[in-house]
This record gives sequence, C-alpha cells and structure tokens, in this order.
Amino acid sequence: MIDLDQLSIGEISERLKKQPGPTYDVPPELLQADAREAAVLVPLLRIDQAWHILYIRRASFEGDRHSGQVAFAGGKREAGDDDLEITALREAEEEIGIQPRDLNLLGRLNHHHTISEFQVTPFVAEMRWPYPLSLDKVEVARAFTIPLDWLAQKSNYRTETRQHPDSKRPWPVVYYDHYDSELLWGATARMTLSLIEVLSGDKKLRR
Repeated sequence: MIDLDQLSIGEISERLKKQPGPTYDVPPELLQADAREAAVLVPLLRIDQAWHILYIRRASFEGDRHSGQVAFAGGKREAGDDDLEITALREAEEEIGIQPRDLNLLGRLNHHHTISEFQVTPFVAEMRWPYPLSLDKVEVARAFTIPLDWLAQKSNYRTETRQHPDSKRPWPVVYYDHYDSELLWGATARMTLSLIEVLSGDKKLRR
C-alpha cells in the first residue's frame, strides 16, 4: 500500500474523482426506492506530518439507534438544502462549529445505504488543525481524530457477519479495534474504508 501520509491535497482531490461503487449496511435487494437522503463531512487534517480524520461520538439517548456511536458530523437533507454538499456543511457547522469558509472541499465518495434507510453521501474536506471546535452538547459528546495510516492497516479492523431480520443472507459489518477508547464500526467504518480504498487504490479493503 502507498504511504497515505505522503499524499498531497492535489493527489487526494484527483483520486476522489475515481469512485468505487456504493456500499451497504443491508442486502441490496432490501433497499427502499424512497430512501431518505443524508450527507456527512469527512474532515482531513494534519498532525505531526500525518493525515488524520476527525470523528465525533454522538451523545447518548435512550431508545436512539445511533446513540453513543462514533460517526461523522452530518445528517439528513432538509427542505432548504439546495444540494447534499450544503447539507454536509450545514450539519458540520451546527454539530461541531466548523465554518464552511474554513474548509477546502476536495470531493466526495459514492453513497452508502444504511440500515436505517438513509442514502448517505460523504464529502471529504481539508481543514486546519488545531481548530476551535464548538460542540453541540445535545448531539455530540466528543470530537477526536484517528490517524489515516492506522485506519488503513488491515490488522486494526475486521469484518463480522450479521443477519438482517428481513433477509436469509448474512451481511458483513466492519469493526475497528478501539482507538483512544473509541469504537469505530458499522456505516462510518464502511465509509472510512471507502475513502482509504480510493486513496490507496486497494480494492480488496471492502470485502
């Protein structure tokens, strides 16, 4: 695998033009034709000459399926959003206080279908670091970074099969090892691997 930390902004932007197929948390035959649209922001930043990705851990709420999970800042497309890029930027500003003017948008990944029937499009952007984040404490418990090189190492994640209640076919779910006491798994882990696949050219990562 190439040294991801040596990739320039121009190289990252160019590689994002070559997209793999969509990814899924559900067997494709169960996808809903009217899946709701959503978008997330995948911020890339430099720490000690290495690329990192900025994640959040959602606040915990009883009965919320995504409560307490590691995620990217983002959410569903609202009626006033002209496109999904605006959705990603708006949600990132609302949830963690990143101003759109402080982001260098590099491109996007193909959409990801979640078990909660959303079609999520990730937008990748460069941001400076350190940055004065302002967390919405109602929605976000913590923001933290994970090195891109660590995320790309196959020894740090595994795929387990789960059974969807409406399908007889087992379906793969990605789990990373804990990093800084945080557990990255599921849709966010799958989108992370999509980014690494695009940047490294390794098509075996999502198997």
